[in-house]
Amino acid sequence: MNIKLRLIAMNFMQFFIWGAWLLTVGKYCSNTMHWTFSQFGAIFGTMGISAVFMPALMGIVADRLISAQKLYGTLHIFAAVLLCYLPQINNPVTFFWAMLVNMFFYMPTLSLSITVSYNSLKKYNIDDVVKAFPPIRTWGTIGFIVALWLVSLTKNENSANQFYIAGAVSFLLGVYSFSLPDCPPLGKSMRSKSFADALGLSAFKLFKNKRFAVFFLFSMLLGAALQLTNAYGDTFLGDFGKDYPDSFMVTHSAVVMSISQISETLFILAIPFFLKKFGIKYVMLMSMVAWVLRFGLFAYGNPGDNFWMIILSCIVYGMAFDFFNISGSLFIETQTHETIRASAQGLFMMMVNGFGAIIGSFTSGVLIDKYFILSNGDKDWKGIWIMFALYALVLSIVFPVVFKNKHEQGTLESFHH
Repeated sequence: MNIKLRLIAMNFMQFFIWGAWLLTVGKYCSNTMHWTFSQFGAIFGTMGISAVFMPALMGIVADRLISAQKLYGTLHIFAAVLLCYLPQINNPVTFFWAMLVNMFFYMPTLSLSITVSYNSLKKYNIDDVVKAFPPIRTWGTIGFIVALWLVSLTKNENSANQFYIAGAVSFLLGVYSFSLPDCPPLGKSMRSKSFADALGLSAFKLFKNKRFAVFFLFSMLLGAALQLTNAYGDTFLGDFGKDYPDSFMVTHSAVVMSISQISETLFILAIPFFLKKFGIKYVMLMSMVAWVLRFGLFAYGNPGDNFWMIILSCIVYGMAFDFFNISGSLFIETQTHETIRASAQGLFMMMVNGFGAIIGSFTSGVLIDKYFILSNGDKDWKGIWIMFALYALVLSIVFPVVFKNKHEQGTLESFHH
């Protein structure tokens, strides 16, 4: 089978697994299990906790010890077991620990899937990954959308079936992964020049480069913005149920939120053009401006007269997400040595979905509880989204000042010049 088709299948299943529960687990926890918002916040925070060290750690393992595709498949098989165990749990504390272990297995696969994709393309002499990968990654987003629609339209947004669906596909992907082209640990043969090299920690040396350090810092801060929209978007639309009980935007909020992922598929295809024409600095700046619009439009949108604002916000999300997440991974792929490539991708994942997610989840929860809970218990969603928009606006003002970068139009700039 054509290698691109095989990687399309891998990416489709990779994000189908996440899409089956990521945006709907909040409804399951609150409506079905009747757990508190703080308990759900802790459960949702397991992604950030696991992403702090697991992607980087598994990246080191893939660079130094085990073929990436074998490690990738093994992690998915273990994750499948945990996903199918979650519906058996009635205690929020036990659910938290089981979800945390599941995320220990799943989060590293996000960066490993990129490593496997890039390696496989190059094995088949497809060297321009900046051009070849985005159309393949698009099918990951399509997988996320298909899963979200499947769960929503079969009325499983409040059901434990969402975990069984994710578990079944996770097991299938795990088995399938062992048939992919071999991605040997290239760092294994590298002669260690230091203690860090011996432990496979060379990727962390990237922080010594000022531009890489700033790049990772703002990736973390943008990761916080991503956590905000994942944690509160579906709940925000659901809270309109009091005023718009029969609105499709309320009864099938997950389908409406999936417009964000549909938008992703379009912006992913535009990444090669924007990266080569404007460079990583201005692509990331575009992402920050898009986050301002994402949150600002949510602040004034509703399922009534201003429903178009919510739709437009979901469309803008595609640029906000892709222009720092996908572009960032491509940038790292083209600017790091092959012996630390998996580690560097894991490090990027750690900053975005680890520290960024924890900062976004913890800080937003504290601020919302302190300043945006009304006397009747409702949330001041307009104030919440304006706060988030101001946060993104500050990033967009500071970033172009502190990130110094020279870009030659038509190429991807290199930190090695």
